[in-house]
Amino acid sequence: MRRGLKGFVFFIFLGVFLSLLAKSSVSAVVTKQESQQQELKYIKLFMEAYQLVKDKYVEKKEPKVLFEGAIQGMLNKLDPHSTLFTPDELKEFQVETSGEFGGLGIQITKTKDGKLMIIAPIEDTPAYRAGLKPGDIIVKIDGKEVTPDMSLMEAVKLMRGKPGTKITIWIWRKGWPEPKPFTITRAVIKIKSVKYRILPGDIGYIRFTMFQKNSVEEFKKALEAINKDKNLQGVIVDVRNNPGGLLDSAIAISDYFLPKGALIVYTKGRIPESIKKYYSLNSPIIPLDIPVVMLVNAGTASASEILTGALRYNNRAIVVGEKTFGKGSVQTLYPLDMGYAVKITTAKYYMPNHQCIDGKGIEPDIEVKLSEKDIEELKKELKEMEEHPEKTEEIRKKQEKRIDSQLRRAIEVIKEFHLFRAMEGKKEAKKAA
Repeated sequence: MRRGLKGFVFFIFLGVFLSLLAKSSVSAVVTKQESQQQELKYIKLFMEAYQLVKDKYVEKKEPKVLFEGAIQGMLNKLDPHSTLFTPDELKEFQVETSGEFGGLGIQITKTKDGKLMIIAPIEDTPAYRAGLKPGDIIVKIDGKEVTPDMSLMEAVKLMRGKPGTKITIWIWRKGWPEPKPFTITRAVIKIKSVKYRILPGDIGYIRFTMFQKNSVEEFKKALEAINKDKNLQGVIVDVRNNPGGLLDSAIAISDYFLPKGALIVYTKGRIPESIKKYYSLNSPIIPLDIPVVMLVNAGTASASEILTGALRYNNRAIVVGEKTFGKGSVQTLYPLDMGYAVKITTAKYYMPNHQCIDGKGIEPDIEVKLSEKDIEELKKELKEMEEHPEKTEEIRKKQEKRIDSQLRRAIEVIKEFHLFRAMEGKKEAKKAA
């Protein structure tokens, strides 16, 4: 009797469960159909608007112009980094990571309110020598106003041109009452992405100006040179004003510092292929007992923030300087018909501490701003380069040898590390005695 009752109750529950499952499935199908019907309504609305503009706008417009504008308008609604590439713009974009191109030498982005902002001028380029700075807002390019509707690639195309030709861009900088013009001569931008030297006290100094295809090979050469110092006390990695570049290069370089198996960074988005984790695959080339200091500032962005975060949040480096830019999103390029492509944000970067830096940046462990003396010296040198271009190389070599307030603090951190370790060694020796 009891067994029969149990069986009866079981079948009742089974019936209820199957009924709920069926309702859920039907509900899901209905929801999907409603969503598709809603999409069809908006597609119809778009086609009505398109036909209206095509037939009645005061000037005749080619379908190419209208459809490109419509697609770009949709992407502009997403974020500053998503954009449409026309066939010509796609070629321009592909040139950008090759290591050599004609232009001014700046990395730019669109802010949420549509402003065209300089992430950082690339070292040893016309923009750098002209005195452009991270955070500068470009308001006009050769007489053309920069509007929220202007795409990044349109702005890039306006600024690129034949080497030797001049361009005037109007810049607004925080603290300025009004924009100021900068006339800059375009040049073929050849970027040496890695610079290095040994500082006093047997401290290796490696500066990354940008992460490109050749950065890993250049970094290997820098390491070989630095490792010749048998009394190496520490390594300073300088990514100030480094606007980023290729993620793969930054990940490969992180591998040289971190223990095998350490999490470097991971990405996460809506689609399955956006979820990726990157780990250190090899044992570190730089011994783990050699202290590392990262130098950063507001021009440290994207891939350079990935390297900074990988080392900092794996307790491999102390970060010195100023808060970084905060670009932590992943853009994927998707080819379309007729040679077009779209670049859209598909994921965000997450550091080994599981925090996303997008829009936030990385706060340094030790905050150090450039001293007033350093800033005045830089202004003086930039003015001298502008007035006497023939002295540019001489001034650049002088700048490379300078130890500014941020670099000086990084050197002190390495010395303090060794002092602390020596004191700990003495304590241990006393205990043993």
